[in-house]
Formats: sequence, C-alpha cells, structure tokens
Amino acid sequence: MLIGISPLISPDLLAVLYRMGHGDEIVLADAHFPGESFGKRVLRADGLKIPDLLDAILPLIALDTYVESPLIMMSAASGDQLDPAVGVSYRQAIDKYWPNTPPVQYVDRLEFYDRAKQAFVVLMTGDTAKYGNIILKKGVTPLIKK
Repeated sequence: MLIGISPLISPDLLAVLYRMGHGDEIVLADAHFPGESFGKRVLRADGLKIPDLLDAILPLIALDTYVESPLIMMSAASGDQLDPAVGVSYRQAIDKYWPNTPPVQYVDRLEFYDRAKQAFVVLMTGDTAKYGNIILKKGVTPLIKK
C-alpha cells in the first residue's frame, strides 16, 4: 500500500497510469464491454464500480484541456435511453478533482468502439450500468511548485 493512493488502484493500473502520456486515453469499461476484443492492453478491476475508480484515478492524472472534451461516453441506441444517474455519479467524481472539465461528449456505439481500439488501455470493471463506459483523455501533468 502507498500513502495517498487509493487501494482500488492496483500496481498494474498505477504503472499504466504512470506510463500514459498526454493525449493517451483510458477506457473504464463495464463488465459486458468487449475489452479483450478491442484493447491492445487490458487490465482487470473486477468487482469495482466505475464511479469509485474515477474517484481513485482522477487525483492521479490530469484531464486534457486542449480538446473539446476529455470525456467520451456512448450515446443511446435508437429507441433506448441513457440512465441520467450514471452521468451524475461520474460527474460528481470528475468535478471533485477537475471542476472546470467540459461536458461529456457522446458518440455512437461504433465510434466509441473505434476509440476503444486506439486507447492506451481498457480497464474492465465489474460495473453493470447500461451505457456506463467512459473514456478519459489524459492531459499534461501540472507543475508542482515547492
């Protein structure tokens, strides 16, 4: 265990977050996402929920401020609906650490899959929320003044 780092962050996840550069993307995927089919690098966080992982990850990385939105989610298919509680729970974690982040950008399922194929890592979670997948685009790490 490390001081100041959530116990939800596995050693493998910590190493991947460290190796990501600005502009790299991480997919926080629900339990049903075809991560093994799409991801060139796949990590497991079985049993963990995405809002809890956001709360653990976001103190460790900056979100990209040079793009329209560093947050990408899948829009609902025709005739389907998004659960607004999912977005609210994600936004609470995001705003806790990065309150000036623009709204989530919603893309259709196939575009989301294309983004996932290009992502630095897919983190498979135990979340079962419908349309619960989210992509985070990492930004430039701010300078820490001593």
